Amino acid sequence: MTREEIIAKVNSLLAEEFEVEESEFTPDANLKETLSLDSINLVDLIALVQYNYQVKIPVEDLKKIQTFNDLYDYIEEHHAA
Repeated sequence: MTREEIIAKVNSLLAEEFEVEESEFTPDANLKETLSLDSINLVDLIALVQYNYQVKIPVEDLKKIQTFNDLYDYIEEHHAA
């Protein structure tokens, strides 16, 4: 899966799940602010990534994922090809 495919699929999934326009998703945008994530929504985000990409995100790694770009990078690095 290419980075472009990851970005397109992630943006589509997040837009649908969190009812936010994809146009608001810029690489440097803050995930929590853009998606209005609270702790429960954050669990939904983790579950969405784990289900769609078979990528487990440990709590200690979650702190490193602040922007959309961080999320794309994480999935790209950890996705089982």
